[in-house]
Amino acid sequence: MTNDLFGIAPSRRSLLKGAGAGLLASAFAPPVWAQAAPIKLGFQLHRTGIGAAYGRWYERTAQAALKVVNDAGGINGRPVEIVFEDDGTDPKRGAEVIEKLTAQHNVDLIFGPLFSHVVIGSAPRAGELKVPYLVCSEGYHVASGMLNRWTMQPGITDVRAQVSSMAPWVMANLGKKVTMVFPDYAFGHDHRDFFTAAVQAAGGEVLAQVAIPPTETSFTRYLPQIPTDTEVLYHVMVGPAVLTFVKELGEFYGSGARPQIFGFIDSLEAVDIASPGLEFLEGTHFWEGHCRAKQADATEWETAYRTAVGVDDNGASVSDAKDVATYAHMFSVWETLHVIKAGMEAAGYQGPADRQKFVEAVEAMTTMPASLAHVQGDKVFNGKTHQVFGHQFISKVEGGKLVRVHQTSIEDGVYPDAVDYTTQSF
Repeated sequence: MTNDLFGIAPSRRSLLKGAGAGLLASAFAPPVWAQAAPIKLGFQLHRTGIGAAYGRWYERTAQAALKVVNDAGGINGRPVEIVFEDDGTDPKRGAEVIEKLTAQHNVDLIFGPLFSHVVIGSAPRAGELKVPYLVCSEGYHVASGMLNRWTMQPGITDVRAQVSSMAPWVMANLGKKVTMVFPDYAFGHDHRDFFTAAVQAAGGEVLAQVAIPPTETSFTRYLPQIPTDTEVLYHVMVGPAVLTFVKELGEFYGSGARPQIFGFIDSLEAVDIASPGLEFLEGTHFWEGHCRAKQADATEWETAYRTAVGVDDNGASVSDAKDVATYAHMFSVWETLHVIKAGMEAAGYQGPADRQKFVEAVEAMTTMPASLAHVQGDKVFNGKTHQVFGHQFISKVEGGKLVRVHQTSIEDGVYPDAVDYTTQSF
């Protein structure tokens, strides 16, 4: 498969030398639209509910990616539109949104949801309606085989790959006796299951697993469950109370002895790491799917992406330094839209009758080179499991900023296939 299927034609590469706004402005000439109806993409958006902070930035990222795609000539010479529908970060409403986008808005496909319980509640309806459903989630639900051939995750890695690739580093550098604190739903259960297995495989031990409802607003009654001989506290939390969680974690340990702390940035997404009460995070480590702070070796693609989505070098909105992006996740929206473009062009997509051809075209994808289409880095797509694999980043809080200290290889996160969706009927 040639690189131009991922949104960057080889003939354009010579144009993509600059950075920032210059890169985006000079890469493509203004489109001249054919006399054709627009391609309509449905976006299942967490505009309200516990995923609202993500939804706000997912929508901004989708709009920015849409502009890049349309400025490059759209898809198959047709302009692209996105129809956004709020699912309230609720599984039942999620299925209703799939129905509405398909039946009322007549979209060609649907993409965008993050929270795993919403994906799991929505994917069956997408399968029944035979509409492609490209999720920007992280759960193992796609690659596990529990969903259907219409559901794919081509823009972001899953929890199993993430934790499997990082556990050896954690065991080698931070400690071997681990306590886990995680949200009590599918996403958190993936962390529980796969990080526990990865720790044991690396010669470590999980002393305790503390599950917390994702809608919880105070965490002080859970923290005493952390055993005193814990060497590494592994935390991942979600929802609007993440700032409360990390502050209460700091109050719990105070200035006394504490274990090494390794968190998923989910516990701090959309939160300024320099917020009062978070000083205790200095020296702790975080997983990041995409480094919030612009690193010294940032690529030209990364610079262009930040400009397009309106994020500064610290990971906040260029118009409001207090408006911190959900940077570790929202790249998945950008990359998924470029996969949609690549898949539709490979399939010669004309309309809903070609939905199956689109799925088959995405299944045929393999390598996805780092580019303006894949700003987070190189990836490999497994068409059998409908799951993409890429790099993970471990960052350390130094001077109130997140500084990358480790990057995994793609191979570190690969695991045996649990399903072959390509053998399933449509």
